[in-house]
Amino acid sequence: MRRADRLFHIVQLIRGRRLTTAAFLAARLEVSERTIYRDVADLQHQGVPIEGEAGMGYRFGAGFELPPLMFSAGEARSLVAATRLAQAWLDPALARDAEQALGKILSILPRQTRAAAESLALYAPSFNVEPAVQQQLQTLREAVQARHAVTMDYRDAAGQMSQRKVRPLGCFFWGKVWTLAAWCETRQAFRSFRLDRMGTLQVHDQVFRDEAGKTLADFLRQAGAAPV
Repeated sequence: MRRADRLFHIVQLIRGRRLTTAAFLAARLEVSERTIYRDVADLQHQGVPIEGEAGMGYRFGAGFELPPLMFSAGEARSLVAATRLAQAWLDPALARDAEQALGKILSILPRQTRAAAESLALYAPSFNVEPAVQQQLQTLREAVQARHAVTMDYRDAAGQMSQRKVRPLGCFFWGKVWTLAAWCETRQAFRSFRLDRMGTLQVHDQVFRDEAGKTLADFLRQAGAAPV
């Protein structure tokens, strides 16, 4: 890869993430971290407002914007594929938003690029997720975003029913089922709940705040997964 191309890709990778480490950039661009440090320093000297430093991670300064980029034919096809696959598993509201967002992107593409993307013969029939589960997913996803506590009736693997009050932290898809990662106030521990075993949900007006040992990052560390 030419150095000019590498500098361009560094800018695009940093703009697409909240915080980007040199290790991530080096892995994506197949160069050493030392090369990344040198390239970022050169970009900063050229006036590109990249904040951060070696060992900390990089991001753009607040308010900095780049003009929109045109998508290649391959990138446009990947967006169509990702949207079609996601719509089969997302809740109705998010699926509609994904379709509308894709439509806006396709509308600005050259006619040939758009036609090639829309003709992609890749589909994901949406018969795997029950409508009730999709509705549960929307309710829980919105509760996660709003940081509202939830009370639910839950049936465990043995068929035993219980009522749980939880702090919803994130929704996870495992290829066949959706689960909710949560801090369970009832059990005072992290739990994963299958959406297809949930009964009545009650979303509370109560807003919870992060507490040490009860966050999504803590859940991921306990599960052995590194937060993204």
